[in-house]
Amino acid sequence: MDVKTYITEQIIRRYLALAAVGVALYFFGGVALFSLAYVAMFLLAVFGVMQAKGRKRARASLFVTCSLALAAQLVFYVLVADGGENLSRVFAVLALPLPMIISRYSIVGQTAELYLPALIDAVTISFSQVREFPEKVTKIATRIKKTGGKLSPGNFKELAASLPRHDSFRYVNADSLTDDYFRAAESSLGDLGLYIIISNTGTPASEIISVFTKKQFNHASISFDANLQTIVSYNGGERVYPPGLNREMLDFFNRKPDASILIYRLPVTYEQKRAALDKIRQINGEGSAYNLLGLFIGKSVKTNIMYCSQFVYSLLRHIGVSYFEAPNVIKPTDLIEKDYHRRLEFVEELRLNE
Repeated sequence: MDVKTYITEQIIRRYLALAAVGVALYFFGGVALFSLAYVAMFLLAVFGVMQAKGRKRARASLFVTCSLALAAQLVFYVLVADGGENLSRVFAVLALPLPMIISRYSIVGQTAELYLPALIDAVTISFSQVREFPEKVTKIATRIKKTGGKLSPGNFKELAASLPRHDSFRYVNADSLTDDYFRAAESSLGDLGLYIIISNTGTPASEIISVFTKKQFNHASISFDANLQTIVSYNGGERVYPPGLNREMLDFFNRKPDASILIYRLPVTYEQKRAALDKIRQINGEGSAYNLLGLFIGKSVKTNIMYCSQFVYSLLRHIGVSYFEAPNVIKPTDLIEKDYHRRLEFVEELRLNE
């Protein structure tokens, strides 16, 4: 068998494998399986983008495009294909390789020959690339070692199991904060400060996100008191409450041996702190949901649909104490790294298992 024939066979096998996945999704797929399949194709596309040569700005633009494609896939499935007619499910399946097609089309220079990465990529490399190969393998191995168990099947399985509880288009959480919470928060209004908490929790979502953000701390919360008895943020609800605005106790952050939190104090007036509590009371009454799509596109379909750092920033902006211009997607670490005018007062790093 010559090389060309072998390469052709490999390409055909890849397409057959993709077709098999599509058939399985069509007949057995639900929100969780379709979401996992879309995310998997997105990750493969991103990996190709990261390995491609070219200007960083061009690769960043391509990453954003692939992210928007993923968001479009999820939105289409949730709004149209989920529980819809057969034709809509067909389109949902056909949309599966969209991020891969976008990345491939852009990387190979606007060619019309669109196919999934195959063996032909390996046999058409230059001698300089051959010399660079051992170094690339070492770098990839180092990255994999650093991720540890963050991309473990267990984390993906737990994350997939929680997806059906989320909704980025309607409120699923309401009145999760009790009268006891508001009484505790009211009693702390005399302390003229809000406490911003950036945490390294060890939750499956946090672990997976950290692989891509390359940040140790991937959750943001806010507390009205220095003893952290009134912590609140947007989270998954701990399988007790629906995803959205929920109270957090210190046990929430303690998911792994090196779990830790950074605590910062932001000085505010009594009126500003009261306004923050009133806003939380309003959200609690109106309803909320966790903004999964916002992690990719940075936008909310409805006002009270947010992710953790989006919530903290919007609360600070609501009471007039935001201290930086928010990027499209707000990372938890932005809340401390973008404090250029040093408005925050560092309190302590609390290591939960020491």
